[in-house]
This record gives sequence, C-alpha cells and structure tokens, in this order.
Amino acid sequence: MALTNQVTAAAATAPPAAGAGTPRRRRLFAREAFWGYLMILPIAVGLAIFYLYPIVRTLYFSFTEWGAFGGYTWTGLENYRALIGDEAARGALLNTLLYSFLVLLGIPLSIALAALLNVKGLRGVAFYRILYFLPVITMPVAVAIVWRWIYNGDFGILNFLLSKIGISGTSWLTNPDTALISIAVVGIWMTIGYNMVILLAGLQSIPPHYYEAAAIDGAGPFRKFFSITVPLLSPSIFFVTVLTLIQALQVFDLVFAMIMPTNPALPRAQSVVYLFYQEAFVANDRGYAAAIVMALLVVILVITLVQFRLQKRWVHSE
Repeated sequence: MALTNQVTAAAATAPPAAGAGTPRRRRLFAREAFWGYLMILPIAVGLAIFYLYPIVRTLYFSFTEWGAFGGYTWTGLENYRALIGDEAARGALLNTLLYSFLVLLGIPLSIALAALLNVKGLRGVAFYRILYFLPVITMPVAVAIVWRWIYNGDFGILNFLLSKIGISGTSWLTNPDTALISIAVVGIWMTIGYNMVILLAGLQSIPPHYYEAAAIDGAGPFRKFFSITVPLLSPSIFFVTVLTLIQALQVFDLVFAMIMPTNPALPRAQSVVYLFYQEAFVANDRGYAAAIVMALLVVILVITLVQFRLQKRWVHSE
C-alpha cells in the first residue's frame, strides 16, 4: 500500500513530457497549421468564387423578378409559388427522375463489363478498356449528333437494321413515347466507360484468397460473383451510383442537342436544367429560372442524403 502511494505521488509531481503543452510545441503546431491552411487556400478561394458565391447569388435572384432590360425587383416567394403550380416544371421533374432511373440501369452492365475485363489472361484487355472509355472523353454534342443520325426515322441505321428483321421502326426522337428512352440509352452509353474503370479498380482490390477459399468449398463462378464480388464491390457500386445519379439529374446537353425546340416530343423529354435554360435565356425570366435551379439543388441534396442513409443497409464495410 505504501509503495502504491509513493508511485502515485511521484507521478503527480513528475514534470510534463518534453514538449507537451510547452510554448515551443504550440509554436510548432501553429507553424504547421499555417502551412496547411496556406496549401488549401487556392482551392478554398476557387470554391468560394466559382461555387459558393454563384449559389448564394442564385438563391438571392430566386426571390426577384427581372425586367426586359436587366433590372430586377424583390418579389419574395412569388417565384416558388409559381413553380409549385407550373405544369411544365412538374413534367420536367418527372422526366428528369425517369431519365435518372433509366441511366442507373447501366450500372449492372458496367459491373458485368468490369468483371469480364478483370478475367486473367484475356487478350486485348487494354484495347477494350480504351474502346469503352472513349464515349467518356468525347464531346457530348458530337455524341448527340451521331446518335441523332442513328435514330433518324427516315434514313437512320437503327431503323435500317430493324427493317432487315421485319420490324418497322419509329421516329425515335420525335415520338413522345420513345424520345426520353432514346436519350437515356445514349446517357447509359456515355457513362458505362467511367463507371467501368471505377468498378474495375474495386475488383482488382479484392484479395484473391477469398476466391481460393470459395473454390475449395466448391463454389461456382456465379456463387463467387454474388457472394464475394458484389458484397466486396459494394463501396465502389455506391460511389458510381451517387455520381451517376447526380450527373443524370443535371442532364442538359443531350436533351438540348437531340431534341429541337419545335420537336413535338419536347414536353415529354425536357429536363429540369433544359427548362431552366428556356426560362433564363429564351424567356429572359431569370428570377424564375433561379428558383427552378435552386429547387433542383434541393432535390439533388435530398436524394444524395437518402442514398448515404441507405448505404448502411447494403454497402459492405471491412
């Protein structure tokens, strides 16, 4: 007991560890913090100028009404009241959500392609990777123009191929029932390459001993894929799902380049961002356009938060 008391007293009266809480340690921490903040300053300034400031200004403009010559007046929540009752806005939101859902269907295809390209000993893997990634680095307008030729109802190659098997094709981009689906097919084609690269990196990070143990237990290729590959690949699947959905909700260039303003299928194919463009730069109603894009920002934030909440139920964690 006496020995314990002596040890406790010695610990209480012992000097602090070298440098712990000393002025020298505090100066060193301040110097490191200074250089750390200095390194992130360019990025922080860029984010503030090109992202945060435009968001704040757009939010302010959403409460205003613009005149024909650029002046604006404060109108409060009037733009948002008009937005709630706008039939075109509701239609554009439904079109955007449907397009986003259709584009998400390309993720299973990306998983399958990534798994095929991850097979050991496959010849020409580098060529196939480049081939699938080419749409990602191709200008969206150029892609849209090429696909407009493919979808053309009179001399498009798609209808020509369908006619060879006895199917009469439609005018894909002017038919209200097929216009949005046709655009979504192009959206899937453009996102497969990027998603495939991310998923391929995730596949290559899976330790091989899991597959070796499954093979010893007699598991076949499909059992290995659904019991090992998919669960361990779920973080990468979640990542590409979030990115794909955010990009799909902001679709504009494909709709703008593939659907003309006089197209009868426009009401069934226009997206929220396309409606924003029409209101801001065609109708010159920038206050109402700002309200549209702020509402879209809220939709994207809500959907992303829901995705992050649901990830705990299906994303595998080590």
